[in-house]
Formats: sequence, structure tokens, C-alpha cells
Amino acid sequence: MEEKKTNKSKLTLAEITEFRALLLAKRTEIVKNVTRMEDETLHRQISDLSSLPIHMADIGTDNYDRDFTLGLVDSERKLIMEIDRALDRIENGKYGICEGSGKPIPKARLEAIPWARYCVEYAQLLEKGLVREENSSDESDYASQTDQDQDEDSEGSADNELP
Repeated sequence: MEEKKTNKSKLTLAEITEFRALLLAKRTEIVKNVTRMEDETLHRQISDLSSLPIHMADIGTDNYDRDFTLGLVDSERKLIMEIDRALDRIENGKYGICEGSGKPIPKARLEAIPWARYCVEYAQLLEKGLVREENSSDESDYASQTDQDQDEDSEGSADNELP
């Protein structure tokens, strides 16, 4: 007897449950990695205060290492957002359905990238610039928050300037 398909993604309830568990495990792993990287960066900054490098090259290397780690943390946070969106799609019954074309995303693609939002064909159109990606509220909220922070920083520095 064939297991019931849960939506037009052609995935069974058992398959969706497996993908949910996989997404949750990946999310937990990434959160641990981000926490560890942030802790190491903070610990390095605190310990660097007690042994300030004397040579300018050491300062440059320390700054590069810190910026590199912060870039990794930012990438990992974006991946966490993608995983959270995939978990939301599972809850809403839309997991495994291409957000661009509405077609089912093949199981093989979901096994490779469980947080995939698009089928391969639509992803290729996005990469070629033939279609535009709809901004999700999370991304636009993140971008507007970043813009607001920068505006506040520039306003704050303008307030401190002499006339």
C-alpha cells in the first residue's frame, strides 16, 4: 500500500518527517558552530588586550582573522534563516514546492539541499538573471534593519561634529 502524498510536492508524510529531522539537525549544528566562532573571536579579542601586538603586521593579521570569522558567521546566519524558512514551509504544507514555478522540487535536490526553495530549472533562471527573486520579508527586514543601523550611526556621528 502506497503512503499518502501530503501535498503537490509528491513527498510522503514519512519523507517530510525525515527532511524535518534533517533540517533540525543541520540547524543545531550550525548554531553550535556560530556560537563557537563568536566565542573564539570574543575570547581572542579579550586575550589580545592583555598582549597587544607590537608589530603593525600582527594587528593587520588579527583584523583580517576577525573579519573573516565575522563573514563566516554572517553566512551561517543566512543559512539558518533558509533552514527556518524550510521548516515554515513544512508546517504550511508548502515544502518541496518551487517558490518560483510552483512545480515539485525533485527529492534528489531536497536530499542534496534540504532547504532548497527552487527547482533546478528555476534556480538556473535566477542565476542567469532571467527572472527576479521575490524578496522575502526576513531578508528585507534584515536589510532595512542594517540600513537603519547605518543611518543611526551616521546621524550619531553627525551630532558629535562641531558646527
